[in-house]
Amino acid sequence: MPELPEVETVRVTLKSLVLGKQIKDITVHWPKMVKHPVETEQFVEALKGETIVDVGRRGKFLILYTDHFALVSHLRMEGKYSVYHGDELPDKHTHIIFHFTDESELRYKDVRKFGTMHLFKKGEELDLDPLKDLGPEPFSEIFTQEFLSAKLAKTSRKIKPALLDQKIVVGLGNIYVDEALFRAGIHPERPGFDLSDEEIGRLHHEIVATLSAAVEKGGSTIRSYINSQGQIGMFQLDLFVYGRKGEACKKCGFSLEKTVVGGRGTTYCPQCQKL
Repeated sequence: MPELPEVETVRVTLKSLVLGKQIKDITVHWPKMVKHPVETEQFVEALKGETIVDVGRRGKFLILYTDHFALVSHLRMEGKYSVYHGDELPDKHTHIIFHFTDESELRYKDVRKFGTMHLFKKGEELDLDPLKDLGPEPFSEIFTQEFLSAKLAKTSRKIKPALLDQKIVVGLGNIYVDEALFRAGIHPERPGFDLSDEEIGRLHHEIVATLSAAVEKGGSTIRSYINSQGQIGMFQLDLFVYGRKGEACKKCGFSLEKTVVGGRGTTYCPQCQKL
């Protein structure tokens, strides 16, 4: 699933492609993707004539802002946005098409059909599901070491599933939790409340630093992720542990191991991240 760096990269590239375009019509081939409003016709009619004025992000969610609405879009596992000329035929995985007045189209493709869209009046999107209970952005002033410490002090969960909880901090998924924990020298099975102030300080720093570096390199190209211009991310070249089971640790040379923590495959170094 795309995490914050990948979604941020999509946001930036998508903004460069669709800003200022006016929606002439919408074709919905898979109505189940539209979660709000329930009636697909309402979704289509509301957006007809609207102009895209901004593209935002909240955690792993994209937000397409029009004159009067906010379209909250979750890419899930395989969702992709691409812009095409109207005379190019869509493939079988294209489920929603935004037709613009300049004859170009924004197409949403999703092999697994897991992606979701919620349409709200502008200004309501942050106060309703699926965004209302999300934690702070990792780059925000709210997400401090003290904030993270207070959240972890209340949980007996292992640190990895705690960090995957989007109510604590948004944007982290399997890749960047593994990376941040490795860089902070913390075993993924340590209970959250067990971490010292020094360890939480290192963890906070590495969460922000790892995500920042990944955003700078366009995210990690894992499986089929690409941005909205068909370009791949390059941060996978800098990964220390994720996807490297059995390989030598880049820091100590010890063989990396993989286990399951909180139901998620987890790669770590037993030497650098002692339990």
